[in-house]
Amino acid sequence: MKTVRILFDHCVPKPLKRELPGYEIKTAREMGWEALKNGRLLESAQAAGFDVLLTVDQNLRYQQNLSGYSIAVVVMIAGGITVEDLQPLVPSVESVLSTIQPGQLVEVSIDRSHS
Repeated sequence: MKTVRILFDHCVPKPLKRELPGYEIKTAREMGWEALKNGRLLESAQAAGFDVLLTVDQNLRYQQNLSGYSIAVVVMIAGGITVEDLQPLVPSVESVLSTIQPGQLVEVSIDRSHS
């Protein structure tokens, strides 16, 4: 099975990589793309062969039309953007990564109704 290649958007903390073993992960900074805005970042990530853009940018779904893209987007929604804030989302992110389709945007959040 092919390894899923994930690009962490600018705002996703690099240490979160440790929470997702088994995936090939690069950050926008590592790719030299820290200055790219969402549209250019998606195009560059797709051209470089990434499967998924992982972000905390909740506005992305309103700013970008993903139809026609071969890259998918996972938006993590938590109370903040530290590793500690995002860590509880990792199991849901991993579940989404196994089923997400190219051009799809999926939001993953903590269901606070059970807490």
